Amino acid sequence: MGMGQWKAAATSLCGLIALSGSGSVFAQEAQTVPPASPPSTLPAASPPAAMVADGVPPIPLSLVADTRPYLEYRTASFVGWHPQDRSMLVTTRFGNVPQLHRVAAPGSARRQISFEEEPIFGGSWSPDGSTLLVEKDAGGNEVSQIYALAAGRMTLLTDGKSRHTLGPWSDDGRLVAYGSNMRSGVYNDIYVMDPRDPRSARRVLSTDSGGWAAIDFAPNGRDLLAFNYISVTDSQLHIVDIETGAVRQVTRDATPVAYGNLQFAPDGRLWVSSDKDSDTQRLGLVDLETGMFTPMIDGGRWDISNFDIAKDGKTIAYVVNEAGFSRLHLYDVATATSQVVTGFPPGEIGSGMKFAPWGTLGFTVYSNQSPGDAYSLDIATGVITRWTESETGGLDPDTNVMPELVEIKSFDGEPISGLLYRPDPKRHPGKRPLIMSIHGGPEGQASAGFLGRGNYLINELGIALFYPNVRGSTGFGKRFVSLDNGPYLRENSVKDIGAFLDRLGKYPTLDQRRFGVTGGSYGGYMCYASAIRFSRRFNAATCIVAISNFVTFLENTEEYRRDLRRIEYGDERVPELRAKLQEISPLTRVDELKMPLLVVTGANDPRVPASEADQIIDAVRSRGGTAWHLLARNEGHGFRRKENADFLFWTTLAFWQRHLLGAKDASAD
Repeated sequence: MGMGQWKAAATSLCGLIALSGSGSVFAQEAQTVPPASPPSTLPAASPPAAMVADGVPPIPLSLVADTRPYLEYRTASFVGWHPQDRSMLVTTRFGNVPQLHRVAAPGSARRQISFEEEPIFGGSWSPDGSTLLVEKDAGGNEVSQIYALAAGRMTLLTDGKSRHTLGPWSDDGRLVAYGSNMRSGVYNDIYVMDPRDPRSARRVLSTDSGGWAAIDFAPNGRDLLAFNYISVTDSQLHIVDIETGAVRQVTRDATPVAYGNLQFAPDGRLWVSSDKDSDTQRLGLVDLETGMFTPMIDGGRWDISNFDIAKDGKTIAYVVNEAGFSRLHLYDVATATSQVVTGFPPGEIGSGMKFAPWGTLGFTVYSNQSPGDAYSLDIATGVITRWTESETGGLDPDTNVMPELVEIKSFDGEPISGLLYRPDPKRHPGKRPLIMSIHGGPEGQASAGFLGRGNYLINELGIALFYPNVRGSTGFGKRFVSLDNGPYLRENSVKDIGAFLDRLGKYPTLDQRRFGVTGGSYGGYMCYASAIRFSRRFNAATCIVAISNFVTFLENTEEYRRDLRRIEYGDERVPELRAKLQEISPLTRVDELKMPLLVVTGANDPRVPASEADQIIDAVRSRGGTAWHLLARNEGHGFRRKENADFLFWTTLAFWQRHLLGAKDASAD
């Protein structure tokens, strides 16, 4: 697993769940609340078999039919290159969940090669192309196993019960590194094995914290780079000699420094992105003997979020994250000069960018006018080629609106920004309602990607969508990402929502009497907290896999994540911090939560346990409040199966139509 994938797994990525349907132990089923009025006699959609719709009114089949084209889009995400036949490996969904496919040439058919009930989001070819490794969990529980995939069959290489994280291949293809909690049941130790003989697996590093990962082999095949993530602003690099077991700490910074996107060049030098002596992530070299970082490429006021090195070491492709928009650059190592690459849709470039052995760069572009497709760049000629053209349910993606960057100053003068999608005023004249969707993390960012199902709200219902990047978001430097740390600063990010409400409420095209709020994971906490603080300014709230009480969340999240989350939120074992965490928790202030809620839960969620939803639903209903609840028994931290995501979307539409748009015919209470 590459550095970008590891960081994505280490944080919550649920910011778009509520709009696109992209969330422990099994939750107890709450008692169904009887409808306030006779149920609709119209034909209704049945929930999927593993879905519990509790207190949710019937979903009209007419709504299902009307939204159908918006649900039938696909995306194709670049995963890697086959080193021999030069085919591209992508993930896409033809059935219920994403699977791996091979594409022989640009525009060729996507040939499916994995056929699992569970989603497959990535894969890793050995350097000679003889072996393909993948990860797979069960029902979203994130207890991943490593498999070899060949001829449509998956061969289990790990123990089937511990949590595993696939890492890099050695350059000679003899070994693969991976993380596993097999020894302690909690923390990731580092192992290596020859995947052709799983019995060869051996532990090369024992750890005592939750943030360790194997990142890259040095060209000598002996030195393995290991990364210890302490927080979003603090990480450490180590070299493990896999032959002797010797471990050497490379970086020893006096103050916290973040390192990321780590990679050895063919000449053995270690390139990293780092905020060492800078507010933003710059790209440079780490001296393996002294640990000194020498910046080589500066993104100015923006982070360098991703990079890859060509196999000949002459070129580095890197991405600059400009307030959620990706800019691709090529850096000539010999001349130390950079050039910007253009010729693809404006939006977001995925984290899995990778050079082929023959020098072609593969990457994914997500734009609201392109659902997400795989591209290549010939660095010799500058020619960009689109390899896949994903289906959009027959809809013309060019009619989707692109985001506007909204930049304001918050209550204390802090600059903050967000992305606003406004409906076409010709089709939807007058003041329009708005839904504010808050990303998770909190170490995450709203970016200019594809909205998927969310485009139905904009195009057909005329609802504007706004994606804020409140303080604590990544992509804006280490000072900004730390502004919400701990319980005493946490509510400042909620106050940022108030500043956005002030600005958006003045837009002549927006109807401030009809604003809704949604969010997932940490964004779900923000959803609850915003609904409480701004009860007169929001009409309704849809909160997904959401934290309702910081103390119970910290006590019940999986143990390997607990210390990492305590750094961000505060340590609930310290009495003073525990009291403050309780004070700012939505459950504590549930008496102030007056608006209707839709609460969404994955029963297998290891990050935000289903009990977080149960307790706030019980509290709201016991006070006579409205709380619809969707519980998926076969999901974890977000809905990954299309059937579940579709039903979630129909439910959110019925909810917004009733409580935001006032459309009484959408459903009956």
